[in-house]
Amino acid sequence: MSNHVIIGSGPIGSAVAGLLVDRGDTVTMVTRSGRGPSHPQITLAAADASDARRLTTLAEGAETVFNCANPKYTQWEKLWFPMNDAMIAAAKATDAVYVITGNLYVYGPQPGGHMNENTPMAAVGRKGKVRIKMWQDALNSGVRTLEVRGSDYLGAGAVGIFSSVLLPAIEKGRTAWAPGNPDLPHSFTYTGDMARTMVALAGEERAYGKAWHAPTNPAVTIRDLTNRYTDMTGRPRLKLRALPRFVMRTAGLVVPMARELAEMDYQFYAPFRLDSTLTEQTFGLKPTSLDVPLHETAASANATQARRMN
Repeated sequence: MSNHVIIGSGPIGSAVAGLLVDRGDTVTMVTRSGRGPSHPQITLAAADASDARRLTTLAEGAETVFNCANPKYTQWEKLWFPMNDAMIAAAKATDAVYVITGNLYVYGPQPGGHMNENTPMAAVGRKGKVRIKMWQDALNSGVRTLEVRGSDYLGAGAVGIFSSVLLPAIEKGRTAWAPGNPDLPHSFTYTGDMARTMVALAGEERAYGKAWHAPTNPAVTIRDLTNRYTDMTGRPRLKLRALPRFVMRTAGLVVPMARELAEMDYQFYAPFRLDSTLTEQTFGLKPTSLDVPLHETAASANATQARRMN
């Protein structure tokens, strides 16, 4: 039986915890509130993720420190570096492997929208540069580290364009305004596949010192994904319209969140394809059918609706 520390109790952190306890390991889950999944093999701890001393104490005896945190989107430059530094320090002090939940922001806009592990980290936006520095700091720290990168998330509790823009419109039966061209190929990664890859690679020495792409299905269009969900759930097909690009950028002049979203809108105005061939071939992993996270999302939405009615 091994022990692991997970910072963050969102869908990926909770899925990582579930996989670890299922194989008989124990988990210390760290969040600011001290809340998380209830399980006899999971110890919940309240802590500031930027407190290196506290994290080091919690990580004593741990084999792995999983960074599954998700700081406020509008404050990445302020919050991410102290948190990443503290997690690196905890992993270094306890000789644990440091596993980072990554994304594709590091690459920035790419010709043809194709990204694999050899794609240059050429981000021009602030958030992409934050993620580049986080990864470089981990690599330069001397800890055994790896990063698993995924694209737009799907799954129960996942945060992405589907959950933020499309699902609310489907639930309310109204038109959805997509921030980009809904008919371009776009990669979607299942949060369960992110977690499965992070757990599998944490114990693989050949994975250390590298970034890997989570197994991800071939890109689909936002329109096709939405139709797949509505057909599966028996809902009317969603009316999708493209939001003019200037709208979000203009709103960003006064609305912080709109400014952050506008910075990343290139993902939706050109093809955006994650290539996970290297991970799949190296470790024998495969992506889960998109029907699985869509079913999860539908079940979660139905449960939420049932709670509201009671």
